[in-house]
Amino acid sequence: MHEAMMPRERAAREGLGALEDRELLALLLGTGHGGRAAVELADDVLDLAQGCLGNLASWPIEGLTLVHGIGRAKATLVAAAMELGRRRQHGQARIGTQVTSSRDVHRRFVSRLGDLQHEEFWVVLLKRSNHVLAELCISRGGLTGTVVDPKVVFGRALAMRAAAMVLVHNHPSGNPKPSAADRSLTATLCKAGEFLDLPVLDHVIVGGDAFVSFADQGWLT
Repeated sequence: MHEAMMPRERAAREGLGALEDRELLALLLGTGHGGRAAVELADDVLDLAQGCLGNLASWPIEGLTLVHGIGRAKATLVAAAMELGRRRQHGQARIGTQVTSSRDVHRRFVSRLGDLQHEEFWVVLLKRSNHVLAELCISRGGLTGTVVDPKVVFGRALAMRAAAMVLVHNHPSGNPKPSAADRSLTATLCKAGEFLDLPVLDHVIVGGDAFVSFADQGWLT
């Protein structure tokens, strides 16, 4: 009975939670191609992703079009669903509004940055109680880096009347080990923070599910 029912019928009868990954993907794809059903296209997508939704979430739209029968419109729908899932996870992480450790920072950003294929640099602005005042994206770059202007970082922090800040960025390679440029930028921002009485409390680098904290490693001093 299970195999004979179409995904849409199963969803109506049993709920979306009862559907397999391939069936959910088939609902997003909507139709098949060249005589093949949407579920078969979904199987091809999962095969390309090695059965891992995390891989699928990290692909650009163009990556999905590698599957024969999936054009840009279908690929965009699937990518949009992955982005909604990522934002939902991030929204859940924001329920706790106080930052007390590097792990708190990682939880707030892993769903947003962990599977990106480009670098983004964020600052978390804090009140004196270490409650989050704002999260600001300072820059977006490519696979190997992004440009960060200290004047922009502190200009926004001062405008928001922040008491302190935490730096966050990602490494698309999945390796969170800081580069020489990461260390140099962190040192520059820490010195500026000391001068302006707006301290940098940590710099957290996200690489996939892993992270490195400058504060935990004693690299801020």
